Amino acid sequence: MDNNKQNSILLTSGTNEVEIVEFSIENTIMGINVIKVKEIINPVVPVKLPNAHPCLEGIIQLRKEIIPVIDLGKFLGFAPSANPKQDKFIVSEFNQNKYAFHVHTVSRIHRISWEQIEKPSDITQSDQTSLIGIIKLDQKMILLLDFEKIMVEISPSLANQTDAIRAMGERPVSSKHIAIAEDSPMLRKLLQDYLSKIGYPHLSFFSDGKQALEYLLKVAEEQGEKFSDVVNILITDIEMPQMDGHYLTKTIKQHPILNKLPVVIFSSLITDDLRHKGVSVGANEQVSKPEYENLSHIIDQLIL
Repeated sequence: MDNNKQNSILLTSGTNEVEIVEFSIENTIMGINVIKVKEIINPVVPVKLPNAHPCLEGIIQLRKEIIPVIDLGKFLGFAPSANPKQDKFIVSEFNQNKYAFHVHTVSRIHRISWEQIEKPSDITQSDQTSLIGIIKLDQKMILLLDFEKIMVEISPSLANQTDAIRAMGERPVSSKHIAIAEDSPMLRKLLQDYLSKIGYPHLSFFSDGKQALEYLLKVAEEQGEKFSDVVNILITDIEMPQMDGHYLTKTIKQHPILNKLPVVIFSSLITDDLRHKGVSVGANEQVSKPEYENLSHIIDQLIL
């Protein structure tokens, strides 16, 4: 991957643009956010683990780091590669963990607007699908996968909230209203369960940044400076079709009324290297998924 090209997207914020690494499994073209990609390497034989998930090929050592290898084609129900010599490992980092995804080819990088990414229909976005977006580009379709959901299905412990809920202890039920922009149905459900259990049952969910912004603008128009009687804080993901979390945050912080709304970016992309992007668009706080306990304390501080 061209480091100069990657740096161009890392250094800008709030443009509502994203760079996608295009790869394929069989004849299906897919994509992953370039920010999640650490490097692309030729496959190496992984060390198999006993009693592992069938889609976990094993582990590899890459510069002294132990990284699990996921057979993405097998997970998605595709046949094995017809030409293994072309196969690649996409080494990715999100949710503060690294994974290597075994794919059949890697071709190029596309820079596009989030507005070009369509949400899946009700038919294609069931509880079983791992699809979060579709890009129509150059007379082809690129499927965007929910990699967080894939990893939770392979390792359910990644979604365990029990320790975070226990750490928060007994809490009163709050009357505060939280708006949440999150495109993943799985993560919306996890957030709903967790926040309700720690005393925040008044939640409004939006499946992309555009929906959330339209709602907030309507509240501001109807309520004026009293908009905080209706919504007290926004929690937003970064990667979302139509409008990403950085652009959403930037737009809110430039609005004459909404700029007082606390905004917390809750994303798998929060790393030390990328934290400056959230700061530059005016986010009040940034929390890496899945740090639920940390998210709870920040919500408490910002709206109490």
